[in-house]
Amino acid sequence: DEYEDMEAYIPGEQPQDRQYIKLNANESSFPPSPKVLDAITKSQINGMGHYSDPHCMELRKAIGEVYGFGPEQVFVGNGADEVLGFCMKSFFREGMKVCFPDITYDFYRTYAKTYHLDYEQIPLKEDLSIDVEDYINTDRDVILANPNNPTGKDISVADIERIVKKNPKRMVIIDEAYVDYGNESCVPLVKKYPNLVVVQTFSKSRNMAGARIGYAISTKEIIEDMNKIKFTFNPFNMSSLAITAGTAAVKDTEYLKKCVETTIETRKYFETEAEKLGFLIFPTTTNFTFMKHP
Repeated sequence: DEYEDMEAYIPGEQPQDRQYIKLNANESSFPPSPKVLDAITKSQINGMGHYSDPHCMELRKAIGEVYGFGPEQVFVGNGADEVLGFCMKSFFREGMKVCFPDITYDFYRTYAKTYHLDYEQIPLKEDLSIDVEDYINTDRDVILANPNNPTGKDISVADIERIVKKNPKRMVIIDEAYVDYGNESCVPLVKKYPNLVVVQTFSKSRNMAGARIGYAISTKEIIEDMNKIKFTFNPFNMSSLAITAGTAAVKDTEYLKKCVETTIETRKYFETEAEKLGFLIFPTTTNFTFMKHP
């Protein structure tokens, strides 16, 4: 009965007649890396009668190599939402204090309600940016999307370090779903601070929203704890095809760079043309545009 009146997260409609780009899902219009198609062979498809590797070691190794970490510091899940869910299930018990912006990815609030957390939604500043001091001075655990969704505004790595450094006993989760579009990742801070978890996704810059691949990079101890929770809930959370496809995609850094550069050029063009039509543009460093019309 504790979940009877729960507010579920409502995904946007996903029409099946897809001859167009659905802008409000922030999806990519590019296909995945060509190396994904090369990696998924007929023998792999024929082998789907076997269970996938519950440790997802091939994919964890590949992600770790790209960012300079061993696989023991990488957790992978069925999309970044599941990764966030396992993180919160692992470390946040009922009544714990957590905070995030009042305008941000709505799943944070959904999870906070699901796990019965004492959550605070901190208002953005007048210019829709995050006031870093709010998160430095709080005693609550912190969840931040950087850049933020839907405003597209980013926080510098130096400011994130100030938040993480202030209280080593406080967990800081940084959701970098849009980090590749002209922002600096705070992943290197993981080597300095044991209370930081950085979450990323294959759904945006790697053009694989339908594959459902997300991951977290953190300390060995935090990743071990998340895997313990995973193995009590869903050991085989990644399909064999997702593991293979993700491994091929994450290694193709040149294709990632090419897609990102084209997206940024297109976004700038779109914003320029929208301004000519009278739209007020709030510049973003993401794959989406935040704007309004009088």
